[in-house]
Amino acid sequence: MAELLRTKARKPQYCSLGPVAFLLIMLFLVFFGAGILSPRMPMLGTRQEGAGEAAEKPISLPVVTLPRYSVFKGHLPIRMVYPQPKVLTPSKDVLVLTPWLAPIVWEGTFNIDILNEQFRVQNVTIGLTVFAIKKYVVFLKLFLETAEEHFMVGHKVNYYVFTDRPADVPRVPLRGGRRLLVLQVPGAARWQDVSMRRMETISRFCAQRFLHEVDFLVCADVDLRFRDHVGVEILSARFATLHPGFYRAARRAFTYERRPRSRAHIPRDQGDFYYVGAFFGGSVAEVQRLTSACHRAMTADRANGIEAVWHDESHLNRYLLDHKPTKVLSPEYLWDEQLLGWPAVMEKLRCVAVPKDHREIRHR
Repeated sequence: MAELLRTKARKPQYCSLGPVAFLLIMLFLVFFGAGILSPRMPMLGTRQEGAGEAAEKPISLPVVTLPRYSVFKGHLPIRMVYPQPKVLTPSKDVLVLTPWLAPIVWEGTFNIDILNEQFRVQNVTIGLTVFAIKKYVVFLKLFLETAEEHFMVGHKVNYYVFTDRPADVPRVPLRGGRRLLVLQVPGAARWQDVSMRRMETISRFCAQRFLHEVDFLVCADVDLRFRDHVGVEILSARFATLHPGFYRAARRAFTYERRPRSRAHIPRDQGDFYYVGAFFGGSVAEVQRLTSACHRAMTADRANGIEAVWHDESHLNRYLLDHKPTKVLSPEYLWDEQLLGWPAVMEKLRCVAVPKDHREIRHR
């Protein structure tokens, strides 16, 4: 009891909150009162002159309709227009990075020793698909022989040869860790159909076996020969190659599909680069997505009675406009010396077109 009385008699050890609370209230009124009591703001229960009719009517806002996103068509929901990236700068330097930060591979932009070691540690296997249909089988021997000399040297490789003439596939000596697998497929009356069926076939085999056998896929035309090093520097989730005939051209000159009826349509004010259909690839999963999308688009076009101007290449370019490559290969990786010579900007010609008579080959 005595202790309790001592506590009550003791002087308080805190200050009264009354003045503090009053000061806070005054500060609040100073800062916010002007806005609340401003004559520019109508008081509750009052209205400004002429506001009665407006208050009774709903506010009318403009309605903007955005295009519906189509997974099948692969088009972006909002149409993007931006300046075209230029492969060659005014000072004649080459572009080595795209606006979306994908590297463009030229001689001198990579250290192959470092890259080889990184991919060896990962123990990767690379698949190389090639279609040798009808008379095109005559190009297969040179293709395989030069690939053994220059393609992915020091790494495991599976050559997947799609052909309607398995008996004509040549026997080519292979390095250790490399295999040749012959996959029989039907021929076609038109070379255009052979070209377009490639997307469907690669997509189907990705699901059936490529996903279980290799880590990356490189898809190439058979009428090419490897002339210099082509290695792991090209590998990425999704890579494409600049077309040798258009790497200096303005986008309006690109031979995109321009008819809006086609799923491959690209307007004249759109497009980054023109990619060649003869050399592309990536991880197996990404190649499967790409080839499946192109096959679906070609199927839709066929149902609508239209065929894209450059067939599967047109659909490839449409897909890569919407799904940017994660790596872009310079024209060093596919060149036509017979038509284009050897310009100074090309330090190396790594893969080149084989001279041929197109009419002789395509129609037999």
